[in-house]
Amino acid sequence: MGGVAFVFAGDFRQTLPVIPKGTRADVVNACLKSSPIWNYVEKLYLRTNMRVYLCGGDDIFSAQLLKIGNGTLEYENGYISVNHTIGRVVNNAEELISTVYPDIFNLSNKS
Repeated sequence: MGGVAFVFAGDFRQTLPVIPKGTRADVVNACLKSSPIWNYVEKLYLRTNMRVYLCGGDDIFSAQLLKIGNGTLEYENGYISVNHTIGRVVNNAEELISTVYPDIFNLSNKS
């Protein structure tokens, strides 16, 4: 069918469509996973959390990430409170890539 490739990315728990004055059912029915084309989408899943992998298994980060995704992280003065180790500031895209994927340019040599 057309030979066009699409990449859908994101956390589908957090990226729901906006339906003005819609009910919860309206929102769920409008989401991509409710579409008839969803059955024809090839789903690829990220299996390795690179932040945890690079830090040697940071259990605090993993737990906080799950709580954020599940909406169960505790609020503090109206804001969610996260551990200061949950992120790292980088100055540009190149630094981000080399920090998250330090061996990215050697991947083609591995099998």
